[in-house]
Parts: sequence; structure tokens; C-alpha cells
Amino acid sequence: MAKKSNNIHYVNNAEFLEAMIKHRTAVLEAKENGKEKPRVPNYIGECFVKIANHLAYKSNFRNYTFREEMILDAIENCITYIDNFDPEKSRNPFAYFTQISYYAFLRRISKEKKHLQTKYRYIQNIDISDIISENPDGSEHTNEFISYLRKQIDQSGLDLAQDTDESKKTTKRRPKYFDKKDDSSLDI
Repeated sequence: MAKKSNNIHYVNNAEFLEAMIKHRTAVLEAKENGKEKPRVPNYIGECFVKIANHLAYKSNFRNYTFREEMILDAIENCITYIDNFDPEKSRNPFAYFTQISYYAFLRRISKEKKHLQTKYRYIQNIDISDIISENPDGSEHTNEFISYLRKQIDQSGLDLAQDTDESKKTTKRRPKYFDKKDDSSLDI
């Protein structure tokens, strides 16, 4: 028999499903009676926080400096889409909200990349070498930071060009049933 985990970081899917069913029935009753939608229970909120926090420790997302923003976006999206979870279609709320969190992380990463590219374009447009290389006494010196910035700006431009090229090449997947394996299946 499986041993029940008492870990505080563990989301029990059965309890989570039960809480989601209770919340869904309360929301549907409030909608039928014309009342205000009830608040999300604390247990469900704690589950959202646990899911987002532990997804942020995954190797894909661990080293980003904006991890807190990714976690907050994930929690916000989970709360936004809580009413879309239907226990009749799926009995796994953990997987449902983990996917929501995952895609919230990806959206935050793409937003931050755009902001970073904007910063690089701004740095590229100003004459940063004159600002950094001049000392207050008027003498000039070399700085490795300038070459580092230029390398980052160039790499950012290449990444942006590559991303746009890849987005143009992406094709939609074709359903398998469109492919004819044998003509005998078409006999009437």
C-alpha cells in the first residue's frame, strides 16, 4: 500500500480535486442564484503557490533573475482560469494548473526578452563608449564592459532574427487521420 506523504510542499491531488469540486459547486450555485462569486478557498490558493514555486525550481526556469514575477504570473493565471477546470472532463487538477503555470512562465520569459532587447537597442543608439571610456579628468581608458555590451547587443540581434525566422517556418501539425495508410479503410 502506498505511504501517504506528510510533506508540507506536497500537493495531494485527491484532496485538491475534492476542494476544486466543492469550489465549483459553490460557484455554480452562486451563478444560479445571482449572487457574487465566492472567494477561492485558502487550500486551493496554497496549492497554486506550491505548484508555481516548485515549477520555478525546474532546471528550465531556475536561473532567471525574474523568477518571482514568473511565480506571480502563474498564480494569477491559475486564479483567472480556476472556473475553466471541469472535474467531469479531468480528474487531475494538479496537471491542469501545472500546465497553466508552465505557459505563464514561458510568456513571462518572452516578455522579459523583449524588454531586454529594447534596453540593448537603447544602449546601441546612445554613444555608450564615450560615456564609459572618459574619466572625470578627461583622460581616456579602455573598458572590457564596452566590448561585453557590444557582444550582448550583437547576440541579441541575432537571437531576434533567428526567432522571427523560426516562427515563420513553424507549420501546424497535420492530424494522423488525414494520412491514408491503406485504401481498404475507405471501403463502404
